[in-house]
Amino acid sequence: MKNLSLFALLLCMVPRPASAQDEDSLRVSVRGFVDTYHAMRTEAPNDWMSSRSRVRGEMTLEKGHAGAFVSANLIHNAILKDRTGFQLREAYAYYSDDHWDVRAGRQIITWGVADALRLTDIISPMDYTEFLAQDYDDIRIPVGGLRLRYSREKWCLEAVAIPVCSFFELPTDDKNPWSVGPVPISDEPAHKFYNMEYGGRLSVFLSGIDFSFSALHTWNKQPVMCNGQGEYRRMSMLGADMSVPVGKFVVRGEVAEYLDELQTGGARAASTNALIGLDWYAGNDWTLSAQYSHKYVAWGEHRNTGLSTLRISKDLLHNTLALQTFAYIDVTNGGVFNRLSADYALNDQLHTIVGYDFFHADSGMFAIYKKNSELWVKLKYSF
Repeated sequence: MKNLSLFALLLCMVPRPASAQDEDSLRVSVRGFVDTYHAMRTEAPNDWMSSRSRVRGEMTLEKGHAGAFVSANLIHNAILKDRTGFQLREAYAYYSDDHWDVRAGRQIITWGVADALRLTDIISPMDYTEFLAQDYDDIRIPVGGLRLRYSREKWCLEAVAIPVCSFFELPTDDKNPWSVGPVPISDEPAHKFYNMEYGGRLSVFLSGIDFSFSALHTWNKQPVMCNGQGEYRRMSMLGADMSVPVGKFVVRGEVAEYLDELQTGGARAASTNALIGLDWYAGNDWTLSAQYSHKYVAWGEHRNTGLSTLRISKDLLHNTLALQTFAYIDVTNGGVFNRLSADYALNDQLHTIVGYDFFHADSGMFAIYKKNSELWVKLKYSF
């Protein structure tokens, strides 16, 4: 009840814009949204796949170069009852000036240039409670840690430390339409200093190209099956990424070497992960984006796997209607998950979105959901 009261207070506060004269006084800003999302399976038994409503509140407090940010959800989930209630999302304090940016607390940390694929971007784990049938930003799970960034005009150095790691949330409840079944998972690593996650990233911004190098000592965030049980093990990541604009195109590339990664069955082996992506801003509000990601494991029979994405979007009616298709394509097994959506802005605050999620697979990562194709509708009001 105390948490709910604090959340209500957060939503009721009125933002006060800061002027040049009171730059050193306390500044408060509040924003958020209310949304409701409902999805129905298009195959028998034509049941509800999802039915949830949410209030999101975000509050920023600033004084001088210091501040704090809090983001929280109040959720009602008609299908997954245990997801109903108050959910603290991000809560961190920060200091930011011309060169330094320090954040301490619960936050989302993103690395790399890939779009909805994970190569170097493996700090914040994923919430697969409803698989990928959510907005990608909602799937990310915040981590509690410290991020230190020092920036100059043409480069930026970042260091992160996460004392207590977070891990994937998997749907194992049989009452969940997205359940992967009862999967026994070992205990997460003990909350000890030597189990902390730490790493760094150097980014360089030059005329015509941006690139970065990264290193991270971490864990496999998704449990790997070993002797009938999901296990977590230490691993290290060395990575690099680049982004190059060429006229109406942007070429993106990313590579990550996972050292001593746990493999199914319990073996440890290095794996090489590489991605190439191309974005085309074709004009007339058309955008096309394609990516291919390849994984090679130096162990076992199935050493090579490939995953592609394709995104096509078009804005119509003076940018009030946004049409989009985004597909994951399992190149190795021939499966596909495609999300089609139409987002109509009734005004700047109110959006209505309808869509269709299509699954097709006989094997591979999408096979378990091959009967989960669904129609969905979403209403969202931002304040």
